Amino acid sequence: MLKDKKVLTIVSDEYDDLEFHYPMIRLSEEGVQIDIAAESKGQKVNGKYGLSTVSDLSFDEVDITQYDGLLIPGGWAPDYLRRFDQVLDFVRYMNDNNKLIGIICHAGWVLSSADILDGRTVTSTPGIKHDLMHAGATWVDQAALIDGNIVSGRRPPDLHVYTPMLIEVLKHQ
Repeated sequence: MLKDKKVLTIVSDEYDDLEFHYPMIRLSEEGVQIDIAAESKGQKVNGKYGLSTVSDLSFDEVDITQYDGLLIPGGWAPDYLRRFDQVLDFVRYMNDNNKLIGIICHAGWVLSSADILDGRTVTSTPGIKHDLMHAGATWVDQAALIDGNIVSGRRPPDLHVYTPMLIEVLKHQ
């Protein structure tokens, strides 16, 4: 059990429903405390396929130093999320402090914008592989992988491989 662990997940409209909810459910089952941050506190955020969530915090209210991990679901949300300086600061803090960063599908865009991918090995949906490679990453076509504190997954059918890796990294932090 991971009852002493606290993870932040960030969302905006058009997040991928499975890539957000599946890891949240599994991590909750492990006892992880999860907070949801969006542009505004109490914001209803709609997924691409009909599910939704409500944010616990606004980006301005987040104290990233209180978290053991940061999860970024895919969908179209990452293209919007990477426009917020606070979000990029969250990513840089987690990377600088060797804390879990979980990305899947299009979420790699946020790490690319935070400029932390140079020398890292990641996966993603093939549609953004060139973006990640131009940011300095080595891109591989596999379900999921761990490179230090970064856990990356390719797409929704790979969640069963990606999510246990998130748990594994949290256990060893």
